[in-house]
This record gives sequence, C-alpha cells and structure tokens, in this order.
Amino acid sequence: MDIGIYYDYIKDLEKGLEKGISTEPSYYPYLKALIESIEKGINATNDPKRIECGAPDFVVDRGATIVGYVEAKDIDKSLDEIEKTEQLKRYRDSLSNLILTDYLEFRWYVGGQKRLTARLGTVAKDGKIKRDKAGIEKVDEMVSGFLSHKAEAVGTPKSLAVRTAHIAHMIRNLIVAAFEKEPESGSLHAQLAAFRDNLIPDLSTTQFADMYAQPSP
Repeated sequence: MDIGIYYDYIKDLEKGLEKGISTEPSYYPYLKALIESIEKGINATNDPKRIECGAPDFVVDRGATIVGYVEAKDIDKSLDEIEKTEQLKRYRDSLSNLILTDYLEFRWYVGGQKRLTARLGTVAKDGKIKRDKAGIEKVDEMVSGFLSHKAEAVGTPKSLAVRTAHIAHMIRNLIVAAFEKEPESGSLHAQLAAFRDNLIPDLSTTQFADMYAQPSP
C-alpha cells in the first residue's frame, strides 16, 4: 500500500475546504485521481451515461469490464441519512458492487449488503483534516477489495431467490417513480384505472407496481 496517495488526496480536500465555497462536484477530480492511482488500468468515469436505476457519480472500469460504481456526497453530508434515501436504496438493490462516500468516510456494499466502512480522518474546527492512519489502511483495503470484486455466480436456489428479489424490488421502485412523473393521461395511469375498474377497486399505486414487479412463473 502506498499511503502517500491518500495523504496527497487529503491535502487536496483541505485546499477545497479552505476556500469555503467548494461543493460536492468540486472534489470529483480528487476522488477520480485517488481511485485510478490505486491500481494500474483502472478508470473512474465521472457523470457516466444514465442506467436503469439512476446515475451514480462514477462508473469504475478495467478496460471493457465494469468493476463497480461510486456515489459521492458532500463532505458535510450524513451518510446515515443518505442510506435511507430512495436513491441509495435503488442503487443498493440493483448495483452489486457499490461505494458510498463523503470523500472521507467510505462504505462498501456488495449485493445490497454493507460489507465494510472506514474513514480517512475527520474535519477539525480549523478546516484541517485530522488523519487516521488505521482508517487509511482500512480504506485502502476496502477500495482494493472493491476493485478486485467479481460478481458471484448464481449457484444455489437461495442465491437465485435473493437476486430475483433484488431485481423485483428495483423494478417496483422504477414503476412507482415513472408513475409519479407520468401525466394522468399516460399509459401507466390508464392501466391502473383499468385494474381498479375491473379487478381491484382500492388498488394502490404501490400495489400496482408490486404486481408488475413480480417475476413470471
């Protein structure tokens, strides 16, 4: 492990903090440089093309192979609160290898489950970042694991059931989101109205989405 790359990264964060005007995107270049410096051949692309579950801040790849995704929040954001948002729930349900970070704290999720969490340091009152050597080592271990992760094959009925449930949950959330954005004259509204008229008068939007998300027998 080259601890120096983390100390350089922290110094870059401090420069942004000293200005007092930096926002979440201001730190993107520093995070990109950090990820790409950990392993040769790794690319971290910011603001990638939107995918089904949304638009994570970074897609990390090794050539033609996508390794995982990174979602970054501003340094003063609570990751505990971010974990409760619909956005992160969608990402965890649909992305098998994901890191959530506020640039100092890093949380790694595999298959929707939190695997590791670690922190490089904490921001002091003077705007400087107090380094945590043990935390730096743990973050390096985590990011290395993230970069070397390979999606597990479906080998048992249980693993298949878990993966199917994740997909169904993602589809449900996408349908609910689409319904909320669609005008009342849209096709989803028309289908819900038909269900209510002919089958279930008190069918809710979420119940309607659940019906669509269920896998075919």
